[in-house]
Amino acid sequence: MEKLDLSIVVPLYNEAESLPELVAWIDRVARANGLTYEAILVDDGSNDGSWEVVEKLKQSYPAVRGIGFGRNYGKSAALYCGFEAAEGEVVITMDADLQDSPDEIPALRRMILEEGYDLVSGWKKRRYDPLGKRLPSKFFNWTARTVSGIRLHDFNCGLKAYRRKVVKSIEVYGEMHRYIPFLAKQAGFTRIGEKVVEHHARKYGHSKFGMERMVKGYLDLITVWFMSHFGRSPMYFFGSLGTLMFLLGGVTTLWVIVTKIYRQLHDIPVRAVTDQPLFYLAILAVILGVQLFLAGFLGELINRGSSDRNKYLIDRKL
Repeated sequence: MEKLDLSIVVPLYNEAESLPELVAWIDRVARANGLTYEAILVDDGSNDGSWEVVEKLKQSYPAVRGIGFGRNYGKSAALYCGFEAAEGEVVITMDADLQDSPDEIPALRRMILEEGYDLVSGWKKRRYDPLGKRLPSKFFNWTARTVSGIRLHDFNCGLKAYRRKVVKSIEVYGEMHRYIPFLAKQAGFTRIGEKVVEHHARKYGHSKFGMERMVKGYLDLITVWFMSHFGRSPMYFFGSLGTLMFLLGGVTTLWVIVTKIYRQLHDIPVRAVTDQPLFYLAILAVILGVQLFLAGFLGELINRGSSDRNKYLIDRKL
Protein backbone atom coordinates (compact mmCIF):
# COMPACT_ATOMS: atom_id res chain seq x y z
CA MET A 1 0.00 0.00 0.00
CA GLU A 2 1.28 3.45 -0.93
CA LYS A 3 2.51 5.54 1.95
CA LEU A 4 0.28 8.56 2.47
CA ASP A 5 1.64 12.01 3.16
CA LEU A 6 -1.54 13.21 4.83
CA SER A 7 -4.65 12.04 6.61
CA ILE A 8 -7.23 14.82 6.84
CA VAL A 9 -9.87 14.07 9.46
CA VAL A 10 -13.08 16.09 9.11
CA PRO A 11 -15.79 15.60 11.77
CA LEU A 12 -19.14 16.79 10.45
CA TYR A 13 -22.71 17.18 11.56
CA ASN A 14 -25.35 18.45 9.11
CA GLU A 15 -22.87 20.01 6.68
CA ALA A 16 -24.24 18.65 3.40
CA GLU A 17 -23.99 22.02 1.63
CA SER A 18 -20.34 22.68 2.42
CA LEU A 19 -18.88 19.20 1.84
CA PRO A 20 -18.49 19.27 -1.98
CA GLU A 21 -16.69 22.61 -1.86
CA LEU A 22 -14.50 21.52 1.04
CA VAL A 23 -13.40 18.23 -0.55
CA ALA A 24 -12.69 19.94 -3.89
CA TRP A 25 -10.58 22.54 -2.06
CA ILE A 26 -8.62 19.89 -0.16
CA ASP A 27 -7.99 17.92 -3.36
CA ARG A 28 -6.84 21.04 -5.20
CA VAL A 29 -4.35 21.96 -2.46
CA ALA A 30 -2.99 18.41 -2.20
CA ARG A 31 -2.49 18.09 -5.96
CA ALA A 32 -0.85 21.51 -6.22
CA ASN A 33 1.72 20.46 -3.59
CA GLY A 34 2.23 16.92 -4.86
CA LEU A 35 0.86 15.32 -1.69
CA THR A 36 -0.84 11.95 -1.41
CA TYR A 37 -3.73 12.08 1.04
CA GLU A 38 -6.88 10.58 2.42
CA ALA A 39 -9.84 12.68 3.51
CA ILE A 40 -11.65 10.89 6.34
CA LEU A 41 -15.14 12.38 6.63
CA VAL A 42 -16.74 11.33 9.92
CA ASP A 43 -20.49 11.87 9.85
CA ASP A 44 -21.61 12.34 13.44
CA GLY A 45 -25.21 11.19 12.95
CA SER A 46 -26.30 13.91 10.51
CA ASN A 47 -29.95 14.10 9.46
CA ASP A 48 -29.65 16.49 6.51
CA GLY A 49 -28.37 14.02 3.90
CA SER A 50 -24.68 14.56 4.64
CA TRP A 51 -23.93 10.83 4.37
CA GLU A 52 -25.46 10.67 0.88
CA VAL A 53 -23.16 13.55 -0.10
CA VAL A 54 -20.16 11.64 1.30
CA GLU A 55 -21.13 8.62 -0.83
CA LYS A 56 -21.27 10.75 -3.98
CA LEU A 57 -17.95 12.41 -3.18
CA LYS A 58 -16.37 8.96 -2.77
CA GLN A 59 -17.24 8.24 -6.42
CA SER A 60 -15.55 11.43 -7.65
CA TYR A 61 -12.62 11.49 -5.22
CA PRO A 62 -11.09 8.05 -4.47
CA ALA A 63 -9.09 9.59 -1.60
CA VAL A 64 -12.32 10.18 0.33
CA ARG A 65 -13.09 7.77 3.15
CA GLY A 66 -16.32 7.87 5.10
CA ILE A 67 -17.28 6.86 8.63
CA GLY A 68 -20.92 7.24 9.63
CA PHE A 69 -22.28 7.05 13.17
CA GLY A 70 -25.71 5.62 13.87
CA ARG A 71 -26.48 8.66 16.05
CA ASN A 72 -24.89 11.89 17.22
CA TYR A 73 -22.03 11.23 19.66
CA GLY A 74 -20.17 14.54 19.51
CA LYS A 75 -16.98 15.89 18.01
CA SER A 76 -14.63 14.00 20.33
CA ALA A 77 -16.09 10.66 19.26
CA ALA A 78 -15.75 11.64 15.61
CA LEU A 79 -12.11 12.62 16.08
CA TYR A 80 -11.37 9.45 18.03
CA CYS A 81 -12.64 7.22 15.22
CA GLY A 82 -10.96 9.39 12.58
CA PHE A 83 -7.63 9.14 14.40
CA GLU A 84 -8.04 5.39 14.70
CA ALA A 85 -8.55 5.09 10.93
CA ALA A 86 -5.82 7.56 9.89
CA GLU A 87 -2.86 6.11 7.98
CA GLY A 88 -1.02 9.26 6.84
CA GLU A 89 2.41 10.41 8.02
CA VAL A 90 0.87 13.68 9.22
CA VAL A 91 -2.72 13.99 10.44
CA ILE A 92 -4.65 17.23 9.91
CA THR A 93 -7.99 17.98 11.55
CA MET A 94 -10.35 20.65 10.32
CA ASP A 95 -14.01 21.58 10.63
CA ALA A 96 -16.43 20.94 7.77
CA ASP A 97 -18.06 24.38 7.72
CA LEU A 98 -15.44 26.03 5.44
CA GLN A 99 -14.30 28.37 8.21
CA ASP A 100 -10.95 26.53 8.25
CA SER A 101 -8.85 27.00 5.12
CA PRO A 102 -7.25 23.93 3.45
CA ASP A 103 -4.64 26.35 2.06
CA GLU A 104 -3.00 26.15 5.51
CA ILE A 105 -2.32 22.42 5.16
CA PRO A 106 1.14 22.54 3.44
CA ALA A 107 2.55 24.99 6.00
CA LEU A 108 1.19 22.98 8.92
CA ARG A 109 2.71 19.81 7.46
CA ARG A 110 6.10 21.50 7.06
CA MET A 111 6.06 22.59 10.70
CA ILE A 112 5.59 18.96 11.74
CA LEU A 113 8.17 17.41 9.42
CA GLU A 114 10.79 20.14 9.10
CA GLU A 115 10.55 22.07 12.38
CA GLY A 116 10.10 18.98 14.52
CA TYR A 117 6.80 19.76 16.20
CA ASP A 118 4.64 16.93 17.50
CA LEU A 119 1.49 19.04 17.29
CA VAL A 120 0.71 22.40 15.71
CA SER A 121 -2.48 24.21 16.65
CA GLY A 122 -4.12 26.88 14.54
CA TRP A 123 -4.70 30.34 15.98
CA LYS A 124 -7.59 32.29 14.51
CA LYS A 125 -6.06 35.65 15.36
CA ARG A 126 -8.67 37.49 13.34
CA ARG A 127 -12.09 35.95 13.80
CA TYR A 128 -15.41 36.54 12.10
CA ASP A 129 -17.51 35.32 15.01
CA PRO A 130 -19.80 37.72 16.92
CA LEU A 131 -18.41 39.57 19.96
CA GLY A 132 -20.58 37.52 22.31
CA LYS A 133 -18.71 34.43 21.16
CA ARG A 134 -15.20 35.93 21.01
CA LEU A 135 -15.04 37.38 24.54
CA PRO A 136 -15.99 34.16 26.40
CA SER A 137 -13.57 32.31 24.12
CA LYS A 138 -10.69 34.60 25.14
CA PHE A 139 -11.42 34.04 28.83
CA PHE A 140 -11.73 30.31 28.30
CA ASN A 141 -8.39 30.13 26.47
CA TRP A 142 -6.69 32.16 29.20
CA THR A 143 -7.95 29.70 31.81
CA ALA A 144 -6.85 26.70 29.72
CA ARG A 145 -3.36 28.20 29.28
CA THR A 146 -3.06 28.80 33.03
CA VAL A 147 -4.14 25.29 34.02
CA SER A 148 -2.29 23.36 31.30
CA GLY A 149 0.88 25.46 31.10
CA ILE A 150 0.67 25.29 27.28
CA ARG A 151 1.07 28.71 25.67
CA LEU A 152 -1.62 28.47 22.98
CA HIS A 153 -3.99 31.28 22.11
CA ASP A 154 -6.79 29.11 20.67
CA PHE A 155 -7.27 25.68 22.20
CA ASN A 156 -10.62 25.24 20.48
CA CYS A 157 -9.41 25.82 16.91
CA GLY A 158 -10.40 22.82 14.81
CA LEU A 159 -7.46 23.23 12.43
CA LYS A 160 -4.52 21.28 13.88
CA ALA A 161 -1.67 19.13 12.61
CA TYR A 162 -0.24 16.07 14.35
CA ARG A 163 2.59 13.66 13.93
CA ARG A 164 0.93 10.30 13.32
CA LYS A 165 2.18 8.70 16.53
CA VAL A 166 0.52 11.46 18.57
CA VAL A 167 -3.02 10.61 17.46
CA LYS A 168 -2.31 6.93 18.00
CA SER A 169 -1.16 7.56 21.57
CA ILE A 170 -3.97 9.72 22.99
CA GLU A 171 -7.53 8.89 23.94
CA VAL A 172 -10.16 11.48 23.01
CA TYR A 173 -13.56 10.91 24.61
CA GLY A 174 -16.47 12.83 26.11
CA GLU A 175 -15.89 16.45 25.11
CA MET A 176 -12.10 16.39 25.40
CA HIS A 177 -11.38 17.55 21.84
CA ARG A 178 -10.78 21.07 23.19
CA TYR A 179 -7.86 19.77 25.23
CA ILE A 180 -6.04 17.54 22.77
CA PRO A 181 -2.83 19.61 23.23
CA PHE A 182 -3.08 18.97 26.99
CA LEU A 183 -3.68 15.25 26.40
CA ALA A 184 -0.72 15.13 24.02
CA LYS A 185 1.51 16.84 26.55
CA GLN A 186 0.51 14.35 29.23
CA ALA A 187 1.34 11.53 26.80
CA GLY A 188 4.89 12.88 26.48
CA PHE A 189 4.60 14.96 23.29
CA THR A 190 5.90 18.30 24.48
CA ARG A 191 6.88 19.97 21.20
CA ILE A 192 3.64 21.88 20.69
CA GLY A 193 3.56 24.83 18.32
CA GLU A 194 1.11 27.38 17.03
CA LYS A 195 0.41 28.96 13.67
CA VAL A 196 -1.76 31.94 12.83
CA VAL A 197 -4.37 30.67 10.36
CA GLU A 198 -6.99 32.34 8.23
CA HIS A 199 -10.54 32.26 9.50
CA HIS A 200 -13.46 32.51 7.08
CA ALA A 201 -16.98 33.62 7.84
CA ARG A 202 -19.51 30.78 7.79
CA LYS A 203 -20.88 30.32 4.27
CA TYR A 204 -23.58 27.71 4.81
CA GLY A 205 -25.89 26.79 7.67
CA HIS A 206 -25.37 27.90 11.24
CA SER A 207 -23.13 27.11 14.18
CA LYS A 208 -23.89 23.85 16.01
CA PHE A 209 -22.45 25.16 19.31
CA GLY A 210 -24.16 27.49 21.77
CA MET A 211 -23.08 29.16 24.98
CA GLU A 212 -23.54 25.90 26.87
CA ARG A 213 -20.24 24.74 25.42
CA MET A 214 -18.46 27.26 27.66
CA VAL A 215 -19.91 25.59 30.76
CA LYS A 216 -18.99 22.17 29.38
CA GLY A 217 -15.55 23.50 28.50
CA TYR A 218 -14.74 24.43 32.08
CA LEU A 219 -16.11 21.17 33.46
CA ASP A 220 -14.00 19.30 30.92
CA LEU A 221 -10.96 21.36 31.93
CA ILE A 222 -11.39 20.24 35.53
CA THR A 223 -11.81 16.66 34.31
CA VAL A 224 -8.72 16.66 32.11
CA TRP A 225 -6.66 18.26 34.89
CA PHE A 226 -7.85 15.63 37.36
CA MET A 227 -7.29 12.78 34.90
CA SER A 228 -3.81 13.99 34.06
CA HIS A 229 -2.82 14.04 37.73
CA PHE A 230 -4.88 11.20 39.20
CA GLY A 231 -6.38 9.30 36.26
CA ARG A 232 -3.97 6.40 36.62
CA SER A 233 -4.50 6.12 40.36
CA PRO A 234 -7.60 7.90 41.73
CA MET A 235 -6.78 6.49 45.15
CA TYR A 236 -3.99 9.09 45.43
CA PHE A 237 -6.61 11.85 45.42
CA PHE A 238 -9.62 10.29 47.11
CA GLY A 239 -7.58 8.16 49.47
CA SER A 240 -5.42 11.07 50.63
CA LEU A 241 -8.40 13.37 51.10
CA GLY A 242 -10.40 10.61 52.80
CA THR A 243 -7.54 9.80 55.18
CA LEU A 244 -7.18 13.48 56.07
CA MET A 245 -10.92 13.84 56.77
CA PHE A 246 -10.95 10.60 58.80
CA LEU A 247 -7.99 11.68 60.94
CA LEU A 248 -9.44 15.16 61.43
CA GLY A 249 -12.81 13.75 62.51
CA GLY A 250 -11.22 11.08 64.69
CA VAL A 251 -8.86 13.48 66.48
CA THR A 252 -11.70 15.97 67.02
CA THR A 253 -13.98 13.26 68.42
CA LEU A 254 -11.22 12.07 70.74
CA TRP A 255 -10.57 15.65 71.88
CA VAL A 256 -14.25 16.18 72.70
CA ILE A 257 -14.37 12.95 74.77
CA VAL A 258 -11.06 13.57 76.56
CA THR A 259 -12.14 17.13 77.37
CA LYS A 260 -15.35 15.83 78.93
CA ILE A 261 -13.48 13.26 81.05
CA TYR A 262 -10.99 15.89 82.20
CA ARG A 263 -13.76 18.28 83.24
CA GLN A 264 -15.60 15.52 85.12
CA LEU A 265 -12.44 14.52 87.01
CA HIS A 266 -11.90 18.14 88.08
CA ASP A 267 -15.54 18.85 88.92
CA ILE A 268 -15.83 21.41 86.10
CA PRO A 269 -19.32 21.85 84.61
CA VAL A 270 -19.52 20.03 81.29
CA ARG A 271 -22.09 19.51 78.57
CA ALA A 272 -22.97 16.08 77.33
CA VAL A 273 -20.96 15.03 74.31
CA THR A 274 -24.17 14.57 72.30
CA ASP A 275 -25.16 18.16 73.10
CA GLN A 276 -22.06 19.57 71.39
CA PRO A 277 -22.32 20.46 67.65
CA LEU A 278 -18.56 19.87 67.30
CA PHE A 279 -19.10 16.18 68.08
CA TYR A 280 -21.51 15.78 65.16
CA LEU A 281 -19.19 17.69 62.81
CA ALA A 282 -16.39 15.34 63.83
CA ILE A 283 -18.56 12.26 63.17
CA LEU A 284 -19.51 13.74 59.78
CA ALA A 285 -15.83 14.18 58.91
CA VAL A 286 -15.15 10.54 59.82
CA ILE A 287 -18.05 9.33 57.65
CA LEU A 288 -16.96 11.52 54.72
CA GLY A 289 -13.41 10.26 55.13
CA VAL A 290 -14.54 6.64 54.87
CA GLN A 291 -16.71 7.43 51.82
CA LEU A 292 -13.89 9.26 50.03
CA PHE A 293 -11.51 6.39 50.72
CA LEU A 294 -14.04 3.92 49.32
CA ALA A 295 -14.55 6.17 46.28
CA GLY A 296 -10.81 5.98 45.61
CA PHE A 297 -10.87 2.21 46.00
CA LEU A 298 -13.81 1.86 43.61
CA GLY A 299 -12.08 4.22 41.18
CA GLU A 300 -9.06 1.94 41.16
CA LEU A 301 -11.25 -1.08 40.42
CA ILE A 302 -13.07 0.72 37.60
CA ASN A 303 -9.82 2.04 36.19
CA ARG A 304 -8.43 -1.48 35.97
CA GLY A 305 -11.42 -2.71 33.97
CA SER A 306 -12.05 0.23 31.65
CA SER A 307 -9.98 -0.83 28.65
CA ASP A 308 -13.10 -0.87 26.48
CA ARG A 309 -14.12 2.71 27.27
CA ASN A 310 -14.87 3.82 23.69
CA LYS A 311 -17.64 1.91 21.96
CA TYR A 312 -19.39 3.81 19.19
CA LEU A 313 -22.07 2.49 16.87
CA ILE A 314 -20.50 2.76 13.41
CA ASP A 315 -23.06 1.33 11.03
CA ARG A 316 -21.43 2.24 7.71
CA LYS A 317 -18.03 2.82 6.16
CA LEU A 318 -16.60 3.61 2.74
